[in-house]
Amino acid sequence: MSMTDTATTPEAPSHRRGGGRVGRRAMRAAPVASFPTLVRKIPAYEIVPDEAVELIHDESLKILEEVGCEFRDDEAIALWKAAGADVSGTRVHLDRALLMDLVAKVPAEFTLHARNPERTVRVGGRNSIFIPMYGAPYVRDLDNNRRYGTLEDLQNFHKLAYMAPALHSSSSIICEPMEIPVPKRHLHIIHSALKHSDKPFMGIVTSKDRAEDTMAMAGIVFGEDFVRDNPVLVSITNCNSPLVWDATMLDAMKVYARHNQPLILAPFALCGASTPASSVGAVAQVNAEALAGVAFTQLLRPGSPQIYGQFMVAVDMKTGAPMGGTPEAAQMMYLMGALARKYRLPWRTSGFHVGSKLNDAQAGYEANMLMHAAILSGANYIWHSAGWNEAGMHCSIAKFVVDAEVCAMGYRMTEGIQWDDFDEALAAIRDVGPGGHYLGHPHTQANFQRAFFIPKLFDNNSIEQWNAAGAKDIKQRALEHARHLLEEYQEPGLDPAVNEELRAYIARRSREIPAVDALNDEY
Repeated sequence: MSMTDTATTPEAPSHRRGGGRVGRRAMRAAPVASFPTLVRKIPAYEIVPDEAVELIHDESLKILEEVGCEFRDDEAIALWKAAGADVSGTRVHLDRALLMDLVAKVPAEFTLHARNPERTVRVGGRNSIFIPMYGAPYVRDLDNNRRYGTLEDLQNFHKLAYMAPALHSSSSIICEPMEIPVPKRHLHIIHSALKHSDKPFMGIVTSKDRAEDTMAMAGIVFGEDFVRDNPVLVSITNCNSPLVWDATMLDAMKVYARHNQPLILAPFALCGASTPASSVGAVAQVNAEALAGVAFTQLLRPGSPQIYGQFMVAVDMKTGAPMGGTPEAAQMMYLMGALARKYRLPWRTSGFHVGSKLNDAQAGYEANMLMHAAILSGANYIWHSAGWNEAGMHCSIAKFVVDAEVCAMGYRMTEGIQWDDFDEALAAIRDVGPGGHYLGHPHTQANFQRAFFIPKLFDNNSIEQWNAAGAKDIKQRALEHARHLLEEYQEPGLDPAVNEELRAYIARRSREIPAVDALNDEY
């Protein structure tokens, strides 16, 4: 095993905010702190030699050549035929030369624009960003009660994401607002993400019309001409493992890719159920599925930015339950990272997808296993980085704010070792000498705030101090902190005219969209 520094990237655009000491001082002075794009200064961990990566790559291409991949959509099939693929019904057999030529068209990195240009980030290369979870039907609320999510809950999560310095996106469906009918729910989700945060956000993919609504609402905020060509959101499309891209996902791809909006092309793999019960076998299949999705986007718009992705968890064969925080889940991240670097593709993984039902020790252990792997594997888009609990079934407010702080710790770790004051530190050793202390030394006074990460939520006091402060556990401290943040929240200014236009769009589309759930196939 080796540590290799493999990633090379083009120069970042001039709008990127600086790092180092100046950047940290600027962050502390900002009204609402927001960390700039994390530019990784530590190498990616290579868990296997290059020969093993090449073997998996070759076998993935053989899967697409010999087994093929289903594309269950007439337009997709027509596009593959026109490109020269071997097509039989909905089964597409992809020649490796055609496949890799298409994959090579994807840019190695891209700019993801935010409503506030100060929150704009870079994705790919040596850049990493943290994104909250997505898709929970339930929440564990400010009173630590588990229940269905509401629009108010979603708005609170968007506010907390906005206020968390190390979270670079407001996501979108952090939790489902269950009181809103499904056909119209997406309108309120996107409005909340755009109104309560000025960070990048995520799109809706559950139908063509919902994707088009998302783009229309983004156009109101950013300008229609701008969103036609410039990435302002990221959307997730999942391959139905094994080896099926269905019509719903393909419809979403068509909308977003043609607007130059990046998609995460991510198989949703339950290893042992929808993949072989083998880490390397699962990676070979998932890699084939992801590459097929990436390649298809380039038929829609060559050169459009995309994100190679994966979501891979093992299945407990005793119960059928997904197991997130396992050693194998981490190992598969490392393998996918190595493949992404081979293809020079921006890539996504998940940071905190745990199975625990509470924000407890199990949640902490599982999350640490995966977040550490996400950081060391060089992931660019670290999704599900805040709030994920119960295999994604609920988003916990307590865990959300704790995870956000852990992301800040991961950010600090990935910045690498600070060397700029080494000479001054050595001089301090000579000043203090044997038996002295450094508490009052000028070097300590000048550097203590930046020398070591000081957590806000983790208690390191004596047990006497802890008892005197109420003997609060991490859950209690986190919920109090969340309440405090929400009380202090100030909405990032959205032009009232723009907000009114968004509301008018929502009202019009709510009248146009049938409320009958049976019409979901169309809406």
